Amino acid sequence: MKRQPARLFDVVRRIGLTLPDVESAVRYDGSPVLKVAGCFMAGLASHESAEPGSLIVRADVEDREWLLADAPDIYYVTEYYGRHPVVLARLARLDRDALHDLLSTSRRLTLAKATSSRRSRSS
Repeated sequence: MKRQPARLFDVVRRIGLTLPDVESAVRYDGSPVLKVAGCFMAGLASHESAEPGSLIVRADVEDREWLLADAPDIYYVTEYYGRHPVVLARLARLDRDALHDLLSTSRRLTLAKATSSRRSRSS
């Protein structure tokens, strides 16, 4: 029996909250997300082009290309999401270690974005 995506996100939340400065929040549509310094870090993909039960996280272009080539059964990008620095992951196929690594990378990228946004606003 497959778990519902929101229940799958419980594991994402538990692992994500072990990382420094990560907070749990809810997106405008009511779906759960993780944030760092108020910026989106990870959440359930909500666009119709994404498969149900897909996690969306920040990823730089190089890492995304590596993930897509290395594990296309887990990671993917749709045309809609392709223009953004993100990657989609099929939650049901991710093991805990891979999820932790994915969230750690997304946290680092989100923190860098939040820091640069703050600097540009204060200039």
